[in-house]
Amino acid sequence: MCFRFVSCVLFLVSLSVFAGSSVLRVCSDPNNLPFSNQQQQGFENRVADLIAQDLGEKVEYTWWSMRRGFVRNALNEHACDVVMGMPSDSDMVLATNPWYRSAYVFASRKDRALHIQSLEDERFSKWKIGVHLVGKDLAPPANMLAARGIAGNFVPFLMYGPAGEPNPPAKLLDAVANEQVDVAIVWGPLAGYFSKKTSVPLEVVPVKPEKWGQMPFAFNISAGVRKGETALQSQLNQALEHQCAAIQAVLAEYGVPQPAEGQIVCANSH
Repeated sequence: MCFRFVSCVLFLVSLSVFAGSSVLRVCSDPNNLPFSNQQQQGFENRVADLIAQDLGEKVEYTWWSMRRGFVRNALNEHACDVVMGMPSDSDMVLATNPWYRSAYVFASRKDRALHIQSLEDERFSKWKIGVHLVGKDLAPPANMLAARGIAGNFVPFLMYGPAGEPNPPAKLLDAVANEQVDVAIVWGPLAGYFSKKTSVPLEVVPVKPEKWGQMPFAFNISAGVRKGETALQSQLNQALEHQCAAIQAVLAEYGVPQPAEGQIVCANSH
């Protein structure tokens, strides 16, 4: 009887240790503010902590640069189980419910009072237009301007710099502040975060229209897991719902612009 009792105690202790060591394995970019960095200063790091807390787990990172092949080489090779920020309609992952929605924005110096309302503004034909370049790909709204024959006005800035270079995307916002370009077309979270750090105040407003033909300029963003892992997807969805209000507070702190149309509404928050 004593042997059985001791065995049961040891079994329960082993279960407790196992449960206490449960982790949320996240693949994240080590140098990609405002989303993430190795010092865990990005809003995706903060949201990962909230999810892990809700699940009774701790976050364990595998650091992997967000380049082409990120999902294939990191997530699908089981280096991690979750990628925090993926377009909700991505066919590369099994996406959770979206936890935020953002859009491309126009960024210009506030003291110039350009008050840009639309990509159809005739002044674009006279302006230097800063755009981020990812490989050979331009920001989606730039394609609408290119169709108007003003691609020669583009001033490209690399989204990703050499390894270890701090905050490469910030250079585009600095170029607006320093008047190297008249206006920048920037993914909302980048503009919201880095415009707070420029030498002069910037005006940041959503790109209009929100799409050109079938090409959208606003996107829902989800966490992503490997295809077929529906149990983990369901757990993450529950955690995202529980932590919705806290997540929205983090996004506001980081200046992430969220268009009113389609904005995430917290139905049941703690």
